[in-house]
Amino acid sequence: MSNDPHAPRFRVRPAANWINDPNGPFRWRGRQHLFYQHNPAAPVHANVHWGHASSRDLVDWEHHPIALTPTPGGPDESGCWSGCVIDDAGTPTAVYTGVDRTHVGLGTICLARAADPDDELLTEWKPLPTPVVTGPPPGLDVVMFRDPFVFHCADRRWALVGAGHADGTPSVLLYDCDDLTDWRFAGVLLDGGDPVASDVFGDKSVGWECPHLYRTAGGDHVLLVSLWDGDPCSTAYLTGRLEADGQGGLRFAPRTGGRLDHGRDFYAPAVFQEPDRALLWGWSWESRPEEETLRAGWAGVLTMPRVVDVHPDGRLRVSPAPEVDLLRPAEPFVTAPGRVPLPDAYDLTVTACAPTTVSLLRDPAGREVTVRVDPAAGTVVLDREAWPRTGREGSDPITVQVPRAPELALRLLVDGSLLELFVADRAMVTERVYRRPGDVAELVVDGPGAQVTGWAPDPRRRG
Repeated sequence: MSNDPHAPRFRVRPAANWINDPNGPFRWRGRQHLFYQHNPAAPVHANVHWGHASSRDLVDWEHHPIALTPTPGGPDESGCWSGCVIDDAGTPTAVYTGVDRTHVGLGTICLARAADPDDELLTEWKPLPTPVVTGPPPGLDVVMFRDPFVFHCADRRWALVGAGHADGTPSVLLYDCDDLTDWRFAGVLLDGGDPVASDVFGDKSVGWECPHLYRTAGGDHVLLVSLWDGDPCSTAYLTGRLEADGQGGLRFAPRTGGRLDHGRDFYAPAVFQEPDRALLWGWSWESRPEEETLRAGWAGVLTMPRVVDVHPDGRLRVSPAPEVDLLRPAEPFVTAPGRVPLPDAYDLTVTACAPTTVSLLRDPAGREVTVRVDPAAGTVVLDREAWPRTGREGSDPITVQVPRAPELALRLLVDGSLLELFVADRAMVTERVYRRPGDVAELVVDGPGAQVTGWAPDPRRRG
């Protein structure tokens, strides 16, 4: 791994070069597999392959040889883009976007099969030479078509594909793929004209990328999309019901939704549905100048796994996967408010029962990275204005609103430049904050009755 102090050490990322979207989280023979878009040659978004790692506990990850490589002259010769992995009659199968040399935004849907299903590490994959879907359905004027996600409903197998139309309307397309080699277009699952989607998402996106779906404990479904307006924008979710459309397909009837991650450095999440929970990983991109990224020789990281569901009001329920606690050593480095040096990586919990300010980083001028908590107002504000980030959204403070309560619990997972903030179990914020020479990483908690505990991850465990 890089010696760059900004480099996360306890998250999934390759040893060097580029990583973006998590792809195909999949459990096989006792191991959790996680794939991701990867340029093995440089820390830039090009030459897209599928990297591959696996773990038995979601904390200790073993990196494997590249799983998918573009095929010269094939439908994926300009990149193996996002998709999923499923069990197809006992054979792990990758379903992914192939981009050919014309690269006009319209992908094809390709398959690759595990060469040896008995290999728990799944180290060798064989792509099928012909796509199962060669492009978008006719008649819909689709100008963006990519990112298949396969799921089961009503005893059949279906797939979602992200799309954008020439008139600027984003949508999620639906396919019947009960036979994984024979796909049938089954209609538009949802588009930007839906009043709930329009109210939640606004009109800033012209395409919906990386659609994913998970079932909730109460029987609803949650649709996740990444909003694209010519560039990656943000992520959002809708809670609703999957219903038969009366024509042999399905429709999604949303009832509420919101921003999936309130941070500015999170995109393209992928979900893995387990029998009793749904796990989510996201991609956190670099928000420092490109020349610094090129000099560092690496770019991008995946977040810690998060368990997602919904509350009875339909709003997001989210928390770090319980396995993340395996990184905690037996003894915390802080157990009470005070002035305490912070390590490069830490797991911090704060419970506030009154207005409280948590300071994390201070520059020589006395400016700070802070999290301000007000339980009675139901607000949490992340302020990192003095640490500018690249990107059109700037570095203004981020305010998260949650229900008012007598107390409010936070959890901060920091690893190098990656900051993951969980507000109660209702919101998450992912940001990249790069320490500069002269900065002091020090915890100061100012608030009556605040409770604080912090752990430094066991260095013997690495992502």
